[in-house]
This record gives sequence, C-alpha cells and structure tokens, in this order.
Amino acid sequence: MKKTITNTKGVILAGGLGTRLYPLTAVVSKHLLPIYNKPMIFYPLSVLVNAGIEDIMIITTKENEDNFKKLLGTGRDFGVNLTYKVQDKPEGIAQALILSEKWLDKSQVLLILGDNLFFGPNLNEIIQDALGKNTGATIFCIESKNPERFGVIDFNNKSEAIKIEEKPSKPKTNWVVTGLYIYNNKASEYANLLKKSERGEYEITDLNNHYLSDNQLSVNKLDNKFSWLDTGTFDSLLEASNYVKKIESKN
Repeated sequence: MKKTITNTKGVILAGGLGTRLYPLTAVVSKHLLPIYNKPMIFYPLSVLVNAGIEDIMIITTKENEDNFKKLLGTGRDFGVNLTYKVQDKPEGIAQALILSEKWLDKSQVLLILGDNLFFGPNLNEIIQDALGKNTGATIFCIESKNPERFGVIDFNNKSEAIKIEEKPSKPKTNWVVTGLYIYNNKASEYANLLKKSERGEYEITDLNNHYLSDNQLSVNKLDNKFSWLDTGTFDSLLEASNYVKKIESKN
C-alpha cells in the first residue's frame, strides 16, 4: 500500500534544450518524447507518485509549458497536485532548487531529473525509507560502464563517500550519482550560495559536496538488480524503449 509522505514535496526538472536529441526536440520537449508506449515524463512522475509525494512541481521551458499542462493538467488523474514553473535559461540541476525555493517553503524535497528512468525491486520502499531517515541530503548511486559521463563518487577503505567529481577524465570508481536526490529544508538556501561552474551552471555536484563536507550526505547504493536509464541521447532513448517493451511484455 502506498504511504503518503506529508513533509516532502517533489520537483521534476524537465527544462533544458535537448540539443543532443535535435531535430526531435526542435518542436517538442525531450521529456514528452515517447519511451515505448508512454511520454518520458510519465516515468519520473511515477517515481514521485509511488513514493507518496502529493505536491509536485514540474520545471520546464516557456515554449513547452502549455504542452505539459495539456498532457498532465492539475495532476488530478495521478492523485497529485501539480504546479508548473518556467525555466527561462537552463543553468544546471541545482537551479531547480533556486527556482522552486518559495514554493518549497522549507519542505524537504525529492528532486528527480525528467529524463531519468528507474526500475528495480522495492524501489518505492527504498525511497520512502530514505525520505524518513534523511537529515541532510541523500543521493542514489549505481555502477556505470561509462562513469566519466556523470558525477563519480570516491570512497575510502571504509566505503564512506569522501568526494564527488563531475565528469572526471579518469574516474576513481564506477559508482555514479543518478538523477534522484533528497534534500532537507536547507537545499534552496545552499543552492543560492553556489557559484556557477566554468560551463555556466549551478552544479548539483557542488551542492552534494557541500553536504558531504558537513557530514550530512548519505549515499544509497543501488545494486545490479536495479536499472537506471539516462535518456539524453538517441541510443539511450532507443535502449530505454526496448527495455520498457521487454518489461511490459512479461506482465
């Protein structure tokens, strides 16, 4: 039975330009592209809904806001309350916590990227357990064959996280940070203190390292029973559709 989480709000970051998927994204947000038989946005939304989050903000572009509203409406059909926020210019994942600051109103937040898909046993329970235990920040990591594409976690000999590096040329481990994060009510305050990186973004890795330096970061490892799909390229988009088709054919 789904348990409602009362002290937490959800944010889905579904902005950006989707340049890696051009020309598919010339007329529609990548988060509305199909993953097999559903729009991409349905998958991260379902993660929040199944985790018991009732108040959810979707951050998107001005050009795509109406399309999201037409598809999802108020959220009533999903049993949630949806709010929309326009991202005028994509400036990093941590920007989501700046844009949603007033709406969050000091709530704990479950942030998910709109192009990330998660599959695995008892995922809802794992997230709910993490929400209940979180006092600072909680990130979810998984082993990747291409860690250099993501934020990579370095551990000491006690398996404790000691540093997160963003897209390192020589990754020290294969453990990467997925697009699912839990933050306490200080997240927006901390995000506002961040300086833009060389690529002009408010880096989520910098925010996570801030919590880590304060000994307030928990790392939840997802084992090989879980699948995480980042659908930002043509190949990963096709892979995700094939994966979902395979799962649904078994049901």
